[in-house]
Amino acid sequence: MKDTSFWVKRTWNFKGILREYDHPLVMGILNITPDSFYSASRIASDKDLLAAAEKMIHDGASILDLGAYSSRPGADHISEDEELRRLIPAIEKLVLHFPEMIFSLDTFRARVAHEGMCSGAHLVNDISGGQADENMFKTVAAHRATYIMMHLKGTPQTMHNQFHYDDLMAEISSFFNAQIKIANLAGVSEIIIDPGFGFSKTREQNFELLNKLDALIDLGYPLLAGVSRKSMIYKTLNLTPEESINGTTVLNSVALLKGSSILRVHDVKEARETIRLIGELKNYD
Repeated sequence: MKDTSFWVKRTWNFKGILREYDHPLVMGILNITPDSFYSASRIASDKDLLAAAEKMIHDGASILDLGAYSSRPGADHISEDEELRRLIPAIEKLVLHFPEMIFSLDTFRARVAHEGMCSGAHLVNDISGGQADENMFKTVAAHRATYIMMHLKGTPQTMHNQFHYDDLMAEISSFFNAQIKIANLAGVSEIIIDPGFGFSKTREQNFELLNKLDALIDLGYPLLAGVSRKSMIYKTLNLTPEESINGTTVLNSVALLKGSSILRVHDVKEARETIRLIGELKNYD
C-alpha cells in the first residue's frame, strides 16, 4: 500500500515566501464572475470581495484563489482584456487589505498571469496545464512563482465532449509527465498537480480518479483536490450545488486519505475541520 501520510511538516515556497505547515492546506475560492456554477460563490462588489476574503482567512484558508473566467461547462468565453478588467483591481485590493496572505490566480492566459503576479499574486492556477498559452511556463518562471498544473482535455468550451480514455490513470499520469518536463525546461520548479475533477471526465471517471488518486503520488509533486460542490456530488445525490456541502466533506476526506496536500473549496471552515479530524485519524497509523 502506498504511504499517503500527510501529517508531517512541509515547507512551501510561494514566489520566494517560505511558509511551513504541519497540515494540508485549504485554498479558498473567490469567484469574480457572474456565471460561476455555484451561485453563492459569485462576488459582485468590492465590499463582497473583501468580506468573503476576510471570512475565509478567519476560517483558516492558507491560500485564496481568485478567478475572473468561469470554467464551468457552457460558460461564456470572455476576452483577455475583460478578464484583466475584472481581475487586476480585485487582486490589488486584496493584497492591500491582506498583505500577509498568499494569493493564487485562476487563469490559463500568460498575460493575465503576468499582470496578476505584478499586482502581488504568488501562484498561477492554470486549468489547461500549460496547453492554452505557449508563453505560460516562461511567464511563471520569470516571476519564480508556484504553478498549479491541472489535467484537461480540450477547452472549457469543448471539454464536455472529451471523455474518451483507454486507461484513465495512465493517460493522466502521461499528461503530467510530459507537461512537467516542458515546465521544468522552461524554468518552472515549484509545481502542484491537480488531476482536474469535473474537467473532461464523466461522473464515473471522476469517482475512478478519486479512488485511484494516490497513484499520482509517484509523480513526486503535491496533489491538489478540487471537488467542492461539483456535479459528481450533486448529480449522484440528485441535489443542487447549494445542497452539496455534506457530499463535499465526504469526498474531501477521501482525497486527504489518498494523499492530497491542498483542498480547493468554497467552504473553508468545513474543510479545515475535515483536515483536523483526518489528521487525528492519521496520527494513529
